[in-house]
Amino acid sequence: MKSIVPPPPAIVHNDVAAVQALFQQFVVPSYGRFDLVLSHGTGSNVYDICGKRYLDLGGGIAVNVLGHAHPAITEALIEQSRKLIHISNLYYQEKQGRLAQALVQLIGPGKCFFCNSGGEANEGLYKLARKFGHEEGRFEVLTTINSFHGRTLAGIAATGQDKVKKGFEPMVEGFRQVPYNDLAAMESAISPATAAVLIEGIQGEGGVTPATPEYLLGLRRLCDDKNLLLLMDSVQCGHFRSGRYQSFQRILEGVPGGESFLPDGISMAKSLGGGFPMGAFWVRDKYADLLGAGTHGTTYGGTPLACAVALKILEVIEREGLVRNVRETGALLWSGLEGLSRKHPAVYRSARGLGFMLGIELAQQIPNLPGESTKMNSVRMANVLHEMGLLTVPAGPNILRLLPPLNLRPDEAREGLDILDAAAARLTATQLRVGAASQRGGGTAHSGESAQPN
Repeated sequence: MKSIVPPPPAIVHNDVAAVQALFQQFVVPSYGRFDLVLSHGTGSNVYDICGKRYLDLGGGIAVNVLGHAHPAITEALIEQSRKLIHISNLYYQEKQGRLAQALVQLIGPGKCFFCNSGGEANEGLYKLARKFGHEEGRFEVLTTINSFHGRTLAGIAATGQDKVKKGFEPMVEGFRQVPYNDLAAMESAISPATAAVLIEGIQGEGGVTPATPEYLLGLRRLCDDKNLLLLMDSVQCGHFRSGRYQSFQRILEGVPGGESFLPDGISMAKSLGGGFPMGAFWVRDKYADLLGAGTHGTTYGGTPLACAVALKILEVIEREGLVRNVRETGALLWSGLEGLSRKHPAVYRSARGLGFMLGIELAQQIPNLPGESTKMNSVRMANVLHEMGLLTVPAGPNILRLLPPLNLRPDEAREGLDILDAAAARLTATQLRVGAASQRGGGTAHSGESAQPN
């Protein structure tokens, strides 16, 4: 009798554990990943492989400027890929020139260099600073405590957070950190070796802290007086996220002297490509030719494909009035976060930030917050919000960042606020139930009472 070979088992496409196992076996474990396995998205929503929907207020860490799967980006990729994808920077191509022109018009007189990431963009600024000070033997760049400037060796040396430096000593020479928003500290730190000052307009990973107008204007005067370059890392806070193209433009609105403020160099990435890997830096006209032929380069920077996407994003932002949306819906979000901090002081403390670069500070001790006590509150709270269908981004131990797409609708903003409200209510309601049970039991909770949210 002929034996029949049993059919192979069906392939399970929604197996979370199987996908995670692939990462554990084949991907370098350099990220602390959440347990979510995402599949696809549209607009401000993203879905996991089991079909659960999440409102994405993390925006791929401020990258997805038009949300997920925006048709204009798809069309730009398809159209340009039929013409030219890559030619290297040995040749001219119109898209790169047009994009540089558009960015200069948004910032001020100068020139642009295109690369592939924020870390690369900042590397360009470090080289600009060294080239600027080379003849006088100056090479040092002063940065700030709690800053973040990328994961390259120079980037971690520039970053003002010890956690990113551990295990990579000795640090690249030429970087020192001083307190942020402290003009006197910056002035005191200047040495004969100092060539430049580098700050973020709004510190992102360090806690969503904007620069003050006085700080920005004071740094400009200080750098002019001491013949230093004033450089700004706008990788996260730029590209209209604050409600103006650059965060310093928003911060200095209506401030005497603010209209004439310009740094000497600006690094950009994240939202610039809307999810397509792209970085750039702008250099003020006075210093725009310091990096001449052969002094800096990249194989992939400013490809026709990347520039086509970036130009299309600028077109959509203008056509759809998204800067106004950032300001108006951002104000709605900020007001809502402030309201939540008053309503749930045991969970939320205060709101911070501008436009669509917002943070909510968490209480130091949140009642019944699930997860390992060794993990940061921000990570544990993010996991609670995942269960309820909301994506946010931790920033340090006690800050959650909201970095939504610029086309986030007001009703979506309200949905996010409602989830934050419900999450806090669940945690504090559990605390009240535990307290009531403790009183009924003479000071000890009943054994069947759970300290975890329902």
